[in-house]
Amino acid sequence: MSKLKKMILPGVVFLTGGSVLVLEVAATRILSPYFGNTIYTVSSIIGVILMALSLGYYFGGRLADQRASLGWFYGIILVSGLTVIILEAMIILVLPFLGHWLSLIYGPLIASFILFFIPALLLGMLSPYAIKLQHQAFPVLGIGRVSGTIFFWSTLGSIAGSLLTGFVFIPNFGVDKIIIGVGLLLVTIGLLPLLKNGIKIKYFFLIFLIGIFLAIEFVVLQFNAGGSVYARDGVYEKLLIFDGQYNGRPARFFQQDRSHAAARYLDGEELVYDYTKYYVWYKVLKPLAKTALVIGGGAYSIPKALLEDPALETVEVAEIEPSLFELGKKYFRVPSDDRLKNRVVDGRRLLFDSPNKFDLIFSDVYYSLYSVPVHFTTEEFFTLAKSKLNLSGIFMANLIGKLDSRPPSLIFSEMKTFRAVFPNSYFFAVQTPESKQAQNIIFLGYNRDQAIDFSAAAVVNHPDPIIRQAVSKLIDLTKIDFSLYAKLTDNYAPVEYLTAKVLN
Repeated sequence: MSKLKKMILPGVVFLTGGSVLVLEVAATRILSPYFGNTIYTVSSIIGVILMALSLGYYFGGRLADQRASLGWFYGIILVSGLTVIILEAMIILVLPFLGHWLSLIYGPLIASFILFFIPALLLGMLSPYAIKLQHQAFPVLGIGRVSGTIFFWSTLGSIAGSLLTGFVFIPNFGVDKIIIGVGLLLVTIGLLPLLKNGIKIKYFFLIFLIGIFLAIEFVVLQFNAGGSVYARDGVYEKLLIFDGQYNGRPARFFQQDRSHAAARYLDGEELVYDYTKYYVWYKVLKPLAKTALVIGGGAYSIPKALLEDPALETVEVAEIEPSLFELGKKYFRVPSDDRLKNRVVDGRRLLFDSPNKFDLIFSDVYYSLYSVPVHFTTEEFFTLAKSKLNLSGIFMANLIGKLDSRPPSLIFSEMKTFRAVFPNSYFFAVQTPESKQAQNIIFLGYNRDQAIDFSAAAVVNHPDPIIRQAVSKLIDLTKIDFSLYAKLTDNYAPVEYLTAKVLN
């Protein structure tokens, strides 16, 4: 019995320590739809949580010296659970406002403080409090041994919470369920002494209020999910499929966090977004193409279009989100075709590992808010991609940026980087080269010395309007002073900062 009593407080801090890390890991998924899954978001969350914990340790230690009682200890846990439940309400009601009002650079820091500081502060108070109580109950153990034991179990809980959130909770449950589950766990732990000593009427009232609050949250969550065909958290982002109109036609849209990733018409099979149509350049530059690789599946719009060419023997897709291929087949008419090889793997890793070479590589990789993952923006990535092209093969990439020449510039830095690897390269503004607003920019690198002749009959008389009108979309590189812009490498690529300037 004595050994069991000694493990009660370590067991409690194991659970509360795990709760902290569950919140911290989930916080990235909570903020990314509004501020992007960027270094600003990650740094802000870690910084705010650590600040809250450090202050929690300080004030928890002082309070433990003044009021060393189990009632206060479990009361703090109960209140922390209530703040986590309130956190879910704030995510629903307050975060959308903050996400549209705050900047992409400093917004994550402010939102992290508003949302996560108080719960983390309260949870941080528990370890020094538990040390005080454990030493008070078992003075013969010594303060050093008690401190080591409490911090061991708290840290072990944090490790378990971090791993479980990444490998189990997020892949299988929505973030809303994770947050509410943590809140209910903490509330239950906080109520344990009350259950032991007999619950008074006032605590029945408290439990009743918690139940009402959770019921309201459930109704709000159901309302927010209304109108969607599919809504669930993926491994990396929130996945949403919904129906609507595009160009006056019924369409089905695929959204990752807040980024509109893909769409298809419900009354036809032609491609919806203009940037996806640029893949057809391979028919001019590599008409006998046999192999293609698409990095970033999304709703598999480009792979579907490629499969319409019977001459292509293999269309590989590198898509890191595991569920997208099945969602594509179910909701976006992705065909069952033996030529389509879906790989659940990071696209750069696939290029590195693959022994194959390709006639066409099309890169369309994004995470939240139009942010390209950094390792797909650098000179090293483009060099790797070029090494995997056959002679006369083409590499294409879709990026979003502004043709505003004021440095720094994401799109001009990317152009400079791309041209360092593909001297024979071309850049198309999907809307118009004259626009200074954010738009899709198509990068095309030709693995051949011969320049593209845009006045050739094969171009100006091509049946596809994307090819015929290409010269009007071509960006004039002679007007750009590339010495003003940084080249992006694996060592230096401030993509999040440059993306924030595009979107602000």
